[in-house]
Amino acid sequence: MTVDTRTSEAPSLPRRHLLAGSAAALAAAGLGGWSPEAAAAGETPPAAGGAAPKPLPAYAGFKDPASVIVHTSTTIETRRSAFGSSVITPAEKLYIRNNLPAPDASILADREAWALSVAGVKKPRTLTLRELRTLGVETTAMVLQCSGNGRGFFPSKPSGTPWQVGAAGCVIWSGVPVRAVAEALGGVAEGMKFMTGTGGEKLPEGLDPKSIIVERSVPAEAMADALLAWEMNGAPIPLAHGGPLRLIVPGYTGVNNIKYIRQLAFTAQESDAKIMSHGYRIAPPGSKGDPTQPSVQEMSVKSWINAPAPEGGTVRAGRQQVLGVAFGGLHPVAKVEVSVDGGKSWKAARFVGPDLGRYAWRQFALAVDLPAGSHVLASRATDSVGNVQPEQRVENASGYNNTSWADHAVKVVVA
Repeated sequence: MTVDTRTSEAPSLPRRHLLAGSAAALAAAGLGGWSPEAAAAGETPPAAGGAAPKPLPAYAGFKDPASVIVHTSTTIETRRSAFGSSVITPAEKLYIRNNLPAPDASILADREAWALSVAGVKKPRTLTLRELRTLGVETTAMVLQCSGNGRGFFPSKPSGTPWQVGAAGCVIWSGVPVRAVAEALGGVAEGMKFMTGTGGEKLPEGLDPKSIIVERSVPAEAMADALLAWEMNGAPIPLAHGGPLRLIVPGYTGVNNIKYIRQLAFTAQESDAKIMSHGYRIAPPGSKGDPTQPSVQEMSVKSWINAPAPEGGTVRAGRQQVLGVAFGGLHPVAKVEVSVDGGKSWKAARFVGPDLGRYAWRQFALAVDLPAGSHVLASRATDSVGNVQPEQRVENASGYNNTSWADHAVKVVVA
């Protein structure tokens, strides 16, 4: 089956590489100096020169400036100190990572009229958000994490945003289960191995749509817990986070959770969009992504410490609470250990707050006595099937999937 990746806003173009006017098209779209090749690799448009803090872009004006780091207009990171000790990440603190500029805010003027094309089912059709609401509703708490979270710790300095821990958050989504939509349309057609989502961003004219469109495929079995969500943390999804409608695939990295979703298709093959075929691939250092390499999809067990003093400053000697977050990707996190000596010895931490399900993260805490001096605080999580967070990262060209506990450790000065 062939997926029609054109949206109502996308140009109808034949397959080809960049046209002569592509540089102008990119500039007009706010992506001057960037290329579809960079987009497919998961890279971020370059930031303007200068070291002064960047202002929030208009579409993200609701963010708390004190809680975030603005890297570019499409990449905003949560500060390590801003996660707090509650499970859910508030919208005003949640990171932003968009592969393309957000659509015009006018798409939110009538959220209920947003239309989704569903293909690869026995009765394919287009459904409005209003119609989707009638098919069912569920709520899921899950970790949303950029594939490049932790890239900033790679000594090789891969291209892309140098995220540390702040390209992640724990969010509550509400919407209709994908399985309910498929059932309402007669079920998934035979032989469909993948669930493919296509975003509704406006595409620059003069480019091959497949070279830049956000379209990703995940195994069809991911449908079991996937949602077509219209609500985030109890409110309509903001434009910055994919409203009015977003595909949510719990346990999978952020790029697979398609914003502004315009088409959901069950397909026999993975999408041939460049962001799928060559982008977000675990390529060896010094090489480029290609379809033979593993795709960045499922998350794995990970944790990090958020307090005390994760961003500098002196900690008072004596009793301190070490606080952090841990999650298991597709599996619930089972335990967390904390070290105050850089991993030479470990103590079991306790979970804090409610357990919101296997896809959510757990807050953890450990009371420790810290004498004066320098200390390296680290955390190590284990999931329910025995996977242990590794000490070292897996080196790769784009800095993806960094779960290293050594990289995520924090050094504190105690006085």
